[in-house]
Amino acid sequence: MKKAVIPAAGLGTRFLPATKSQPKEMLPVVDKPSIQYVVEEAVQAGLTDILIITGRGKRAIEDHFDRNFELEYYLEQAGKDDLLKEVQAVNDLADIHYIRQRDPLGLGHAVAVAREHVGTEPFAVLLGDDIMVDDAHLLRSMIEIHEARQCSVIALLEVEREQISAYGSIEPASVEGDVVGVRSIVEKPRPEDAPSNLAVIGRYVFTPAIFDALERLEPGAGGELQLTDAIGLLLADEPVYGRRFVHGRYDIGQKIDFLRANLELALERPDLGPELERMLAELVRRRGLR
Repeated sequence: MKKAVIPAAGLGTRFLPATKSQPKEMLPVVDKPSIQYVVEEAVQAGLTDILIITGRGKRAIEDHFDRNFELEYYLEQAGKDDLLKEVQAVNDLADIHYIRQRDPLGLGHAVAVAREHVGTEPFAVLLGDDIMVDDAHLLRSMIEIHEARQCSVIALLEVEREQISAYGSIEPASVEGDVVGVRSIVEKPRPEDAPSNLAVIGRYVFTPAIFDALERLEPGAGGELQLTDAIGLLLADEPVYGRRFVHGRYDIGQKIDFLRANLELALERPDLGPELERMLAELVRRRGLR
């Protein structure tokens, strides 16, 4: 498996006004735009043919992964070799392609527009709102499950029952360690109606049969095509498994988790961590927090 699809056409309304004139995927987590973390994860998992689904106002994403000769020349002339290597490494991460989702018709529609590029191969889908800081362990394990069982695989996270209405939820059919058979799936159920508290998180490995399911899909609320509903249709044709995980995820589509990601990832860095830790300790002391 070599292909990955990264939907990045959303408007980022939860981060307005910051996203009025820049893509939400370019908001920095410490000193890297969030979409770079996602691309690097795909590459770490062995996926080097990457299609990014963009929309209007997303040109900055393409520019970020393209060459910037003027900047590289300046860094070279200034003797800033370390920064030059970092910039050039971004250019050479993967073979990256782009296509626009012309109409905001939901995540299912965004995946559907990748059909011509993906063809008849299995592929991964990585949502840009979810950063996984786990050296691609989760994604690699999902690919291994697909290769062993020749089926689609979705990432699952156990959440509090009252939080399940923000996610897709699955009804488990079988459990073998962290591998869960999926009997049914529903999009954003009320807590009292949810089949479980296993939430579908933004990592997927699909067989190409998902495209036929997307074609049969009827638009839901707001005229959008929900990827979760397509997975439900796929279940009628072939098995789908889930891979449970616990650690490594930051939901940077939420402001509080975006802040948590910046703090925790900065604290892990030797060039920032010690000073940031002292700063936070002083802030806690001054505010009288415990």
